[in-house]
Amino acid sequence: MEIQASPVTVVGSGGQLPNPIDVEEGRDRPAEYTHSQGEEALKDVICGSVSGIVGKYIEYPFDTVKVRLQSQPDHLPLRYTGPLDCFKQSLKQDGFIGIYRGISAPLVGAAVETSCLFFSYRLTQVALRASGIYPDLKAQPEKEMPYTALLYCGALSGAFTSLFLTPIELVKCKMQVPMDSPAAGVARPGILSTIASIYRHQGLVGYWHGQLGTLIRETGGGAAWFGGYEGVKLLFKRVGRDSSIKDDELPVYQRMAAGAVAGMSYNFLFYPADTIKSRMQTEDVKQLTGGKSTFSAVGKAIWKQHGLKGMYRGCGTTVGRSIPSSAFIFTIYEELKKRW
Repeated sequence: MEIQASPVTVVGSGGQLPNPIDVEEGRDRPAEYTHSQGEEALKDVICGSVSGIVGKYIEYPFDTVKVRLQSQPDHLPLRYTGPLDCFKQSLKQDGFIGIYRGISAPLVGAAVETSCLFFSYRLTQVALRASGIYPDLKAQPEKEMPYTALLYCGALSGAFTSLFLTPIELVKCKMQVPMDSPAAGVARPGILSTIASIYRHQGLVGYWHGQLGTLIRETGGGAAWFGGYEGVKLLFKRVGRDSSIKDDELPVYQRMAAGAVAGMSYNFLFYPADTIKSRMQTEDVKQLTGGKSTFSAVGKAIWKQHGLKGMYRGCGTTVGRSIPSSAFIFTIYEELKKRW
């Protein structure tokens, strides 16, 4: 005998309900939800990776200059008088290709960082809606999240991303720093030899050298990055007096402006943490701090020697590079997701 699926009518004391419940349809909902979440995660990873790689190609020359300025030795006079002098000397010594030296690790890092940021940012929003911390969001899933909630989500996504980013940035920083006295015929170490050298001298834990600096920078920076982007978009909506418009329906120039503000906020507010991290990852900090290689010891040593100016050395270059980079990252990410 063949059994056919049919709608089941639920009857209570008041009789038959006006809308029957299809048992078969109810059973499919969890599978459909899981499929939807899986597809969204795939979109975050792929679209975030592509936008991150494009942004890294735009910003990498500026990043090289920034790292070289941050990692200058303590003795005076300094090797570079400023960003422009550093760029000129780098071109003269290494050529244009040398400015992009070590980009393979940052390209992987950019793909990992951006995809992790967008993936975890969306995931924390889903979790926050389901947690009940904001009752209105749980009752009305389509309602927009408060701005403070978006800041929390940005901070959590940055903290999560820092775990994957520290090893990649460690290799990148070591490859970007120029050799003190390059001998004739001696080839500079490549990415594989750099990775092997870190493991040989410091073991597996050595890949997370400078993790606290990355954690501080990415946690606060994630809140500033997403907060700056969401805040400028809200401002454009208020100016246009149309709060119901979707994010991907905003003009491209407005989304690029929001991305540029996000990049500047992220890089400027937590730049000292990045300076300390770069210093820890590019030299023997025990000589600098008298045997202590902790985040606070390196920070105190830099402050004692160079003050606030030393903490923000290379900041102008970094903020400048973040304007086009973040503008393209957010715009490319949203355009790719919209056309998926």
